[in-house]
Amino acid sequence: MISQEVVQKVLAAAVARGGEFAEIFAEDKKSSSAAFDDGKVEELSSGVSRGAGIRVVVGDTTGFAHTADLSETGLLRAAEAARSVAMSAGSGTKTVALEQRSEHLLSKDILLPSQVGKKEKIELLQQMNHVARSTSGAIKQVSAGYGDSHRRILVANTDGVFATDEQVRTRIAVSVVAFGDTGMQTGYETAAFTMGFEMFEDVDIEELASLAANRAVRKLSARPAPSGTLPVVLQGGSGGILFHEACGHGLEADHIIKDSSVYKGKVGELVASPLITLVDDGTVHRQWGTAKIDDEGKPSQRNVLIKDGVLTDYMWDELRARKSNRASSGNGRRQSYQHLPMVRMTNTYLLEGSEKPETIIENTKHGVYVARLGGGQVNTATGDFVFGMTEAYLIEDGEITEPLRDANLIGNGPEVLKNIDAVADDFSITPGTCGKDGQSVPVGCGQATVRITEVTIGGTANG
Repeated sequence: MISQEVVQKVLAAAVARGGEFAEIFAEDKKSSSAAFDDGKVEELSSGVSRGAGIRVVVGDTTGFAHTADLSETGLLRAAEAARSVAMSAGSGTKTVALEQRSEHLLSKDILLPSQVGKKEKIELLQQMNHVARSTSGAIKQVSAGYGDSHRRILVANTDGVFATDEQVRTRIAVSVVAFGDTGMQTGYETAAFTMGFEMFEDVDIEELASLAANRAVRKLSARPAPSGTLPVVLQGGSGGILFHEACGHGLEADHIIKDSSVYKGKVGELVASPLITLVDDGTVHRQWGTAKIDDEGKPSQRNVLIKDGVLTDYMWDELRARKSNRASSGNGRRQSYQHLPMVRMTNTYLLEGSEKPETIIENTKHGVYVARLGGGQVNTATGDFVFGMTEAYLIEDGEITEPLRDANLIGNGPEVLKNIDAVADDFSITPGTCGKDGQSVPVGCGQATVRITEVTIGGTANG
């Protein structure tokens, strides 16, 4: 996208007359999407985004400018704008030497979505629609969506970093609505990976559609969820979003530095059950939050945050790491070239244990089995959270019995981690989109089946 010669000129200009650190983040992203609803194509779109963001740091001040003009003139103009915001009084010249060059090329096995016709993509959605509607006469509405992106990035800075990466992501989802005597119920399934259209050699879209449809139909016979404090068993993969939101965000260094995390100052302390090891890993093969480098040019890595219940580290981006005199953990991420990077998770998950999921259920006399969690809210300063249970069942005498209507799971992240007394061996990971400070990035969330000894269920029936 930009020659090394031009990059050197722009970075040199950015730190002229007092700049301490400067960075160029260039991006060329192509994407397409399709939406199928009520038996017809509702949307078919494609887009291109191309530009660069330039960051200049002087002391505690950061200047940032972005431009869609990748010419030398356009980049120099952006560098001057960023520098004028960040610079303090002073003079001097800093020579920029780009010593580290890291290039990551796509696998030869990848099938770029751009090489696949729109008709073939739409046929996938039509197939999901057909399978879902064929599941039951109670299915009255089916919506299916497809999306892909091909993102090329270049990151260079005055520390000598010059790194590139290509990221191809493909996603498909289906949402089903069923109607019955209890009203309307919904089911949802998705598959999303950092790979091309070859994803559909492994992903069974008919199975996805069937799972979503059956989930909606089962919920038509659901009874009101109990209310009160009960043991909760989270199905493998289903509860990853809880640990992402209620625990992961509190381990991001910007929250630590701003004193807005319940985990501040607790490195080396027991903060969870000894059964718990929490990892953030941007290297997991093909997962939704995976990349070769982060958006500051640092190689992605596997970071152990909590080991055997003990807090070992936080997640760091370049800026916070520099101020703390340590290395970045490869967690600097941004939505696009128009955004500054910040500390973000990649694929965050609990390591699996040794128990069998069926044994955990058998050993739970009375409680709630959560097969899927929906959206939620968390206060990182306290760890308090509220999450919706979009598929849950009653556990009675060690057996999963009746489906429950949607209700809330209410608790505190650190307390939940301490109250996990069983971890199974059925680990799985699910894709998601994480929002923070107005930016959205793809992430993975995972865990094996776990049992929490007590969590508050915000249902409408007496517990």
